[in-house]
Amino acid sequence: MKSSQKFITAFIFFFLVGFIHLQAQKIGHWRPYDKSGVVYFEDLKSNIVDFEGVKARIGGSFTQQFQGLDHTNSGLDGLDLYPLASGFNLATANLNIDVALAQGVRLNLITYLSSRHHPEAWVKGGFIQFDELPFIESDFVSSLMEKMTIRIGHMEVNYGDAHFRRTDNGNAMYNPFVGNYIVDAFNTEIGGEVYFQNNGLIAMLGLTGGEINGNVATARTSDVDDRDTRAPSIIGKLGFDKQLDDNVRLRLTGSVYTTNSSSANHIFDGDRGGSRYYLVMVPPGVRAGDRGVFPSGRYNPGYSDQVTTFMFNAFLKASGLELFGTYEMASGRAHAEAPDAKRDMNQFAADILYRIGANENFYIGGRYNTITADDPSGTEIGINRLQLGGGWFVTPNILFKLEYVDQDYKDFPTASILNEGNFNGFMIEAVVGF
Repeated sequence: MKSSQKFITAFIFFFLVGFIHLQAQKIGHWRPYDKSGVVYFEDLKSNIVDFEGVKARIGGSFTQQFQGLDHTNSGLDGLDLYPLASGFNLATANLNIDVALAQGVRLNLITYLSSRHHPEAWVKGGFIQFDELPFIESDFVSSLMEKMTIRIGHMEVNYGDAHFRRTDNGNAMYNPFVGNYIVDAFNTEIGGEVYFQNNGLIAMLGLTGGEINGNVATARTSDVDDRDTRAPSIIGKLGFDKQLDDNVRLRLTGSVYTTNSSSANHIFDGDRGGSRYYLVMVPPGVRAGDRGVFPSGRYNPGYSDQVTTFMFNAFLKASGLELFGTYEMASGRAHAEAPDAKRDMNQFAADILYRIGANENFYIGGRYNTITADDPSGTEIGINRLQLGGGWFVTPNILFKLEYVDQDYKDFPTASILNEGNFNGFMIEAVVGF
């Protein structure tokens, strides 16, 4: 018995020593998962670490909320709402693996250990990134790669800048608030992206398969048109990001995402991690992770076949003051709609924060988010949201947030459960990232 205990104790000791060693590895051209990663958008070309053999870094992201929300609607036609009560939401977690494979070459793999959509662990996505090409002996190539980055994989697409500040399942360190945008542009697709960065200029061009899953089956066709065929998605970004002086940083970007045809496009509903506002504006008898329920509090325009969307972002940080704005305009159609059908959606969001203290360990702020959209029902609907809150970085790896949220639904059809809808209340969130 004693020998077994000694064996278990020794195993745990060596496991922890090995884990701490793996966690401490330095990886180049990499966004940290703690407080220091908040200031990142694209990976910095200046973040260079000398290669000393293959090294792996294992990290994690964990998030837990306490929710105190209420919701109402018009109550017409017996459209009852889920009986909400205050309580803890399901904790979410990510496993983050980053590996230095060669000088300027790294691998990223993120696994969702728990999420609203999946009870089991599953891979979010991963990629291999080349900031250098050490296997090609060419001065010209080396000079070119000083300003270029190549990323290939089944990965989060770089459309817009809002996805750099959103909550990604267990990773809520970068989001100053609890909820993501009402229309949440996020997806993982198979493809590649090429970046150019020079003296503040940023340019990116990407090409993907246009869908979450790879598919080798023959595309379906119809007698009407080729709406069920698959076409690639093209993603582009052009911008400027510069530290103008010690206390002022300015970033301006414009992005586009477009696909001509898809068997199932998910740019506006690709987040299987789910919304932070659990079971708001949904009927009784459902579960938090049910399909169609886990995005509760969000709106999906439903462009499953064809979509073109633009996002323009502005970021200004002047000492403790931080401003981040988004304007998005999209148009597209679902498979069941006529070939010449086009529905529009527009979204505006603005964050204003003030980060307090020499190390900016505290912040307070607000976000206003509004959308208008041509709903598939044939009406133009609107949703407005106000978020007020603040946060405390207890340590660089621990963040505590408090938020008040108020969201209104306008002009939804009387047959919709969202007719004259509203949810409001408070959220408390604790985040760990390393």
